[in-house]
Formats: sequence, structure tokens, C-alpha cells
Amino acid sequence: MAFNPVVDEEKCVGCEECVDVCPVEVFEMVDGKSSPVNAEECLGCESCVEVCEEGAITVEEI
Repeated sequence: MAFNPVVDEEKCVGCEECVDVCPVEVFEMVDGKSSPVNAEECLGCESCVEVCEEGAITVEEI
């Protein structure tokens, strides 16, 4: 099973919480916003979803 983390740039405030919590370093900050630059590494644990107070991240099954 594969997962696709998606960041809504309109909602992202650049807090970097998802960058810090992700166990496989899916996210990096790009122009002050979180970006899933290593999306193929996503485990589907949804730690990023839980830590995002803005509700800017979703994880889709693909």
C-alpha cells in the first residue's frame, strides 16, 4: 500500500511541526511552506496530520 501526503499551501503557516514529527523525513520547508519532497517514503502513520493545527495536511491512500 502506498500513501500520498498533501499539503494545502493556503492553510500552511510554516510552523515546521510536520517536518519535525515525520519519522521518514517526507517534508521539507520550501519558500516558508511545508512540502512533501519525499512523498514516496510516506508510511501513512498520519503523525503529520495529527500535529498540524491548521489542518493543512491530508494523507491519501494510492
